[in-house]
Amino acid sequence: MVLELIMVAGVLVVALPALWLGTRGLTHRTGHYSSDVGADRVSLVLLVTLRALLLLLVLVLSAVTLVSAVGALVRDLELPSLVLVFFVLDLLLATLVVLTFGRRRPRPRATPAAR
Repeated sequence: MVLELIMVAGVLVVALPALWLGTRGLTHRTGHYSSDVGADRVSLVLLVTLRALLLLLVLVLSAVTLVSAVGALVRDLELPSLVLVFFVLDLLLATLVVLTFGRRRPRPRATPAAR
């Protein structure tokens, strides 16, 4: 019972905010840009596609974990061990989202010369 509660809390506290932050930062990109416009467009499409697939995987893993954990709590059943693996993978991928493209960008500071 305690494990199921920890799993529900972990998904609600870590994975769902990571999904929110990840969708906000889906199309933002930092780093070097290519001088070739076509290559730059292809790299942006590839980047957004991979990020969207990662967010979809986090969403599916979160849904499976939540449904299984709440179902095990309500029906007082034993939780399958694969759900624990899904939970750990969900937390790892959510952490990856937050640390890569889910971070808030710092605002550029105004220089005294700009005033």
